[in-house]
Amino acid sequence: MGRPAWKEARATIQKLLSADEPTLRDNASLREKALRPMSEVQMLLPVVIGDYTDFYASMYHSKNAGTIFRGPADAIPRNWFHLPIGYHGRASSVVISGTDIIRPKGQGRPIGNSPPYFGPTQKMDFELEMAAIVGPGNELGKPVDVNRAADHIFGLVLMNDWSARDIQAWEYVPLGPFLGKSFGTTVSPWIVTLDALEPFTCDALKQDPHPLPYLAENKHMNYDIHLEVCIKPAGEQQPSVVTKSNLNHLYWTITQQLAHHTVNGCNLRPGDLLGTGTISGPDPESLGCLLELTLNGQKPLTLTNGSERKFLEDGDEVIMTACCKGEGYNVGFGTCTGKILPAIP
Repeated sequence: MGRPAWKEARATIQKLLSADEPTLRDNASLREKALRPMSEVQMLLPVVIGDYTDFYASMYHSKNAGTIFRGPADAIPRNWFHLPIGYHGRASSVVISGTDIIRPKGQGRPIGNSPPYFGPTQKMDFELEMAAIVGPGNELGKPVDVNRAADHIFGLVLMNDWSARDIQAWEYVPLGPFLGKSFGTTVSPWIVTLDALEPFTCDALKQDPHPLPYLAENKHMNYDIHLEVCIKPAGEQQPSVVTKSNLNHLYWTITQQLAHHTVNGCNLRPGDLLGTGTISGPDPESLGCLLELTLNGQKPLTLTNGSERKFLEDGDEVIMTACCKGEGYNVGFGTCTGKILPAIP
């Protein structure tokens, strides 16, 4: 229904839940009907996701991952600075936070003259991402203006685009990610609207060269959203913080991503999911996946319990959180979690 309806609904809910409003405050029977303890509630996907696109919008991640896969000379392709790179993901395997992820099987790169490896991935990884949920779509053949793109974004969720790096490395040339990505993508149940994020806007990274006119924004803005990733091994109570990053590290904004998606006339629909790609920053502690954090397994991480990780092991739980920090209040996204289960024999 669009942003006017979202604003009205948000204002109504805020009023009903405020301490100064008697409608719920002074009516016990109505409160009993309207409110439920979170312990009694099962979280579900917040929207029906018809299509899922994942972008590659962090310059730091693109440089680091490209160096690992292709070497420093070809780390970032020439086209990357001219358009938001993306691929069409698998909507059917997008799951809600708390859903277990079964270790996938697939092919890995051959060693010497041997045939390709086949079996459970040996390089199971997380990817720290956020994703935009499309509100109003656009008609087939009619692009969305970049300066109107925010009106087509209902809000943001946390997202973990699980990745099997060995499968990905063997298959991604020439057509890009496939089985290394399509086995599971986890999202948080809470959608935070852009109106709620408005107080946390910040200048987006300077883009050089200047974008083509259809990507040139009147207000080139991003959001200051603190992101964190923890790994909790099986049997442990204390998770280990492995990453602290921020959405403001993105080179291509969420509005530029949406505008580019539609510039060829592609029609988006309500509930479509548009992932940002891994959100990495410039510092070692702000890298958004184990591929980067461990240099593809060459420099293992040491967790709080003393164990090491090159990549995720069976039983590991990945816990992602996001929060905007205001003066005297926070806007949180809840958690985005998933546990790795052993591959099916």
